[in-house]
Amino acid sequence: MGDVAQVVLVVPGDYVAELTSTYAVSPAPGRAVVRVVAGGAHRSDSVRAGLATLDPRLDIVLVHDAARCLTPTGVYERVIAGVAAGDPAVVPGLPVVDTMKVVDPQGRVLHTPDRSSLRAIQTPQGFRRAALEQAHARGLDASDDAALAESCGIPVRVVDGDPRAFKVTTPADLQRAEHQIAGEAT
Repeated sequence: MGDVAQVVLVVPGDYVAELTSTYAVSPAPGRAVVRVVAGGAHRSDSVRAGLATLDPRLDIVLVHDAARCLTPTGVYERVIAGVAAGDPAVVPGLPVVDTMKVVDPQGRVLHTPDRSSLRAIQTPQGFRRAALEQAHARGLDASDDAALAESCGIPVRVVDGDPRAFKVTTPADLQRAEHQIAGEAT
């Protein structure tokens, strides 16, 4: 992505020095500035740490999970385009194909939502900087930044995600990623 001005890698504290020496170098012309910062105990703490180091002139901010390491460029482009067009928060998502159930703590079904209105949300999640700062101002934690934005009344738009942007979190996911890379390399 040629028009990225800055990248902030938020990592466990033990990795900051190593990754700073690897990635945080003076960029070549046309390349993004890279900063490495220590994350926090929770996901939202880590996002706030990254947000605090951003150049104050940047207005569009993307939050991306490293576990979605194969996200195609087109997803980034759709998210950025949505924010640039005026939406304060934009997330990629895929239609849910399975029937979903809402259950109580004992596992009893409470109801079945209409899956036509459901989306499996991915990253990168894009925001106007002011919206992301507002979403994080209360210091709450959530599984994604869009949930924090929603809790503040900030509207969130969903754009098309991509099946290749799956999370690599289990050995089976890693195997799937390896197969995907091998398939794209041939």
